[in-house]
Amino acid sequence: MYTAKLKAFPVEVSSCVHIVCGHEACRPAIDFALELMCASSVFGMPELASVLQRQLTDFVVKAVADDVIPILVVAFHCQLSQLIDHCIERVAHSDLDSISLEKRLPDEVVEKIKILRRNSQHYCDPNMPIVDPLREKRIRRIHKALDSDDVELMKLLLTESDVTLDEANALHYAAAYCDPKVVTEVLGLGLADVNLRDSRGFTVLHIAVMRKEPSIIILLLSNGARASEPTLEGESAVSICRRLTRPKDYHTKTERGQEANKDRICIDVLEREMLRNPMAGEASISSQMTPNDLHMRLLKLENRVAFARLLFPAEAKLAMAIAHADTTSEFAGISSVKGSSGNLMEVDLNETPTVQNKRLLSRLESLVKTVSMGRYYFPHCSEVLDKLIHGDLPDLRFLETGTTEEQKIKRQRFLELKEEVQKAFDKDKADKNIYGLSPSSSSPPEQVGASPKVRKL
Repeated sequence: MYTAKLKAFPVEVSSCVHIVCGHEACRPAIDFALELMCASSVFGMPELASVLQRQLTDFVVKAVADDVIPILVVAFHCQLSQLIDHCIERVAHSDLDSISLEKRLPDEVVEKIKILRRNSQHYCDPNMPIVDPLREKRIRRIHKALDSDDVELMKLLLTESDVTLDEANALHYAAAYCDPKVVTEVLGLGLADVNLRDSRGFTVLHIAVMRKEPSIIILLLSNGARASEPTLEGESAVSICRRLTRPKDYHTKTERGQEANKDRICIDVLEREMLRNPMAGEASISSQMTPNDLHMRLLKLENRVAFARLLFPAEAKLAMAIAHADTTSEFAGISSVKGSSGNLMEVDLNETPTVQNKRLLSRLESLVKTVSMGRYYFPHCSEVLDKLIHGDLPDLRFLETGTTEEQKIKRQRFLELKEEVQKAFDKDKADKNIYGLSPSSSSPPEQVGASPKVRKL
């Protein structure tokens, strides 16, 4: 710090996991330099700030336009005028749209970029399409409705104008800036093309992976988004995601039962989607199932999903969210370890048989979809669960019941079963290179730091 000389940046936090990246200006390298810049500004180290400013100026020339935005934001807050001017020049001559700039940059910076664009020959080209102010205003209203999570207002605005969801790039906007539930609602309208390209040639999936939100990525894939679709520069969704991910996050081992790293989940899901076979559908759900069959199947699925939530919480959460299993009423399974009567045939006396059957079928449908999503996107996790559930696993609801000796015996058997799964798990790891898949983010039962290929429910 006193010499203002920089060592080489730590590779694990200043490079990405893209296999062909030179790491000269990838996003992790930029982010690490920006963190140092903020620290040097806060602690009053002008010499270090000067060195970093020169390095960031070099990044501005080499980085993709989207990665210049965080540099510009930090330069603005640290009042680095030369770096600000350099960034504004680069952004003004990029294809970044005005809406994206307004969402991510201070107003005065956006205004400078607009002025520079108006004065630039490139943006005064007579062959460029003329922007209709009224149409632009209608599109912005649709976006504001999405910002407010008000899909009903958005539908009303669509009926009152000739602007369509695709013309407003509403799905792109929702994937970039809105809550995943809003993306679900927009997709549910059935009016948007999930593989539509915006003015920059990005599909909705390309935008979603830049945000690195696994639930949105899986939601788009489950609604027909093509993971193999390249950008105009030839990048696939998974290559974009890899370019944004640090080795530290990608290779970090996750303790069983802890949240897995989102960056790693995104990459694993996209790689699996690139290589997967069509998903085999679960057995159909019949409304004519007998009460006993319905309860037994529901208990089996409820226990499986609850077990997945214990061992693979991040993956289970994603699968349940996409299947809406987290919004339907729970059945008495493992998830209700404490306080559940465990009586499968227990009913609410105020609930008619028809209403009860409808409620249970709805829950069953959600759980079937949850398991299907798990098998689809997290196949290895599913193998682990299959081995546990199809064995003589002690019922988790009763591990705390019985005498001290009985509890000890049940817990010992539980640990033995997990050890059996571990042995099978180790055998499975050996074939991961056959598929060219990455190691998994969560560790298998009782082994922290293992490197499975991909996980599922």
